[in-house]
Amino acid sequence: MSQGKPTTLDGLRLLIARMGESLTPRMRAAASYAMEHPNDMALNPVASVAAQSGIAPAAFIRLAKALGYDGYSELQRLFRAPLQSAAKPSHSERIRHFGGELQLDNPQDPVAVLRAFSQANIVSLQHLHADAAALPLKQAIAMIQSARIVHVIGMRRSYPLAAYLAYALNRVRQPAVHITALGGSVVEQASTASNKDVLIAISFPPYATETPAICAQAKAQGARLLAITNGVLSPIAKDADIVLEVNDAELKGFRSLTSAFCLVQTLAMCIAFNKKHKRGKSSAPALDDFPDLSDMDC
Repeated sequence: MSQGKPTTLDGLRLLIARMGESLTPRMRAAASYAMEHPNDMALNPVASVAAQSGIAPAAFIRLAKALGYDGYSELQRLFRAPLQSAAKPSHSERIRHFGGELQLDNPQDPVAVLRAFSQANIVSLQHLHADAAALPLKQAIAMIQSARIVHVIGMRRSYPLAAYLAYALNRVRQPAVHITALGGSVVEQASTASNKDVLIAISFPPYATETPAICAQAKAQGARLLAITNGVLSPIAKDADIVLEVNDAELKGFRSLTSAFCLVQTLAMCIAFNKKHKRGKSSAPALDDFPDLSDMDC
């Protein structure tokens, strides 16, 4: 590879993020698939990757050239490097290199299913643990604490995450509103977000169409946007002020929520600790009635 081209997958991901708007929709789809399935990219020819992803081979070839590589083969070598450097990877390392894939041999056996899901959750948390230092957690917490009101939206499988986060923020005395879309009133519920507020949007593949629309609405109203999603190519990451990237493991058509729940709980917990610390240094009336952390029930 010539100088200036990424030599690591992290570097490649940053380049794709910077070039996101200049890539065609098909190239963005190819980039998203490549970053989520590095094993396919490393081990298979472009025709096989195209068949598995449902994306035309030309999209992967054009993506490689748009990123500065001579073609798919040169780009593929970047995905092969982690495999070649791991002589004897552990089981969790193999899953990490191979896109978080797990094999479930007997889906009729509930014990096997439970063990597979347990393993998926373990691997998911290992990802989060390894990537924690790279997440802009302090910036996200500061943004939340500076908000007049925090509006939280998460649809479909992200709904329980949004419901929990809104509940937990209110428990730690950080005013929050859960945008539930009850009765089809999602636009109306989000209409109160102002330039003094923060919208926390949570979305993972397959992305709910309502969530990016609400992100655009809130941004137009002046609210700041914190996105919790799976990557920089997510539709809610485009205009976000801060992106917290979390990748849950997937088993068949089901994705673990373990890491995402751990992340949102961390946000609420850190805000509680910050307020407790301020309470110890101040006698301000607003902090006098702040409950003991053991009574938070979060």
